[in-house]
Amino acid sequence: MKSQELIKQLHHIKKRTPLFTPSSPSFHTPPLFTMPTGRRRLLMFLSLSLSALLVRSHYFPSTPSAAQSDWKSARATYYAAADPIDAVGGACGYGDLEKNGYGKATAALSTVLFEKGQICGACFEIRCVEDLRWCIPGTSIIVTTSITVTATNFCAPNYGFEADGGGRCNPPNSHFVLPIESFEKIAIWKASNMPVQYRRIRCRKEGGVRFTIGGAGIFLSVLISNVAGAGDVAAVKIKGSRTGWLPMGRNWGQNWHINADLKNQPLSFEITSSDGVTLTSYNVAPKNWEFGQTFEGKQFES
Repeated sequence: MKSQELIKQLHHIKKRTPLFTPSSPSFHTPPLFTMPTGRRRLLMFLSLSLSALLVRSHYFPSTPSAAQSDWKSARATYYAAADPIDAVGGACGYGDLEKNGYGKATAALSTVLFEKGQICGACFEIRCVEDLRWCIPGTSIIVTTSITVTATNFCAPNYGFEADGGGRCNPPNSHFVLPIESFEKIAIWKASNMPVQYRRIRCRKEGGVRFTIGGAGIFLSVLISNVAGAGDVAAVKIKGSRTGWLPMGRNWGQNWHINADLKNQPLSFEITSSDGVTLTSYNVAPKNWEFGQTFEGKQFES
C-alpha cells in the first residue's frame, strides 16, 4: 500500500540520519537543519503525506473540541416506509410531510425528548459516532457527515421490554427514529441501532409560517407549521377584526384550538417560540376564510 511504502522510506532516512546526535546542544534539538537540503525536503514531504493518510484512514481518535461541548449522546434507528401513507400523520399533526415541505428530513423522538409534543418543529443536527465500521466519514472537522432533521413524530415507549433491551424509546433513553433515507446519510443501514450525537440547532425554512385552519362551527383548530428559528411554538394568540387578542390552547403537537366565533373576520396570529421570540402576522387569513385552508404569515429569523 502507499502508506506502507512511505513508512519504509521514512525508516530508511531515519537510519541514515539520526534524529538526535551527542553533539547537539540540547537533547530536544533535532539536527534537521544540518541535513542536506534535498534529504530534509524529502523527509518533510513524506511526513506530511503520511499524516494525511492517517487522518483519512481514521487512525486519529475523534475527540470533540470544547466548541462542540453542546453535543449530547443518544441512539438512532430507522424505518423503511412500506407505503406512502407512512409519511402522513404523526404525533405533531403535520399531516403529509412531503406535501408540507418536511420531506425525509424528519425524526420521531423518544419520551424524554418529545416533551409531550412541545418539541414538535424543533430542528436537530445528528451525527454518527464511535463505530467507524458503520459511520459514513465526512470531510469536515466533525467525526462524520451530519444530518439536520425536524421533530415531527413521537416514538412511543414499549414497557414490555427493558430500556436497555427492546424498549429503545423507553425512558430514560434519548432515541431518534429516522427515515432510512436520512439514516443512510450518516451510517450504513446494517448498523441498525447506532450510537449518535445530537444538538438543537436553529431551523431554516422557505417561505413564511403556515397556518392551517380546521374545526367546525365555533371550534377553531389551527395547525402551525414551517416555523424557522427555534422551530417549536410555545404560545399562540389569535385575533379577529372584532376581537382583541385571544389565547389559544395546545390541543396536540402543534395543533392549537379555541372556542370562539371568528367567521367573517380577517384573522391575525401572534406566536411565541420556545426561545421567547414573538412574531405577529396581521390579517393572515382574509375575511372570507374557510375551514381546511392554509395561509402564510411572517417568518422568524433563522
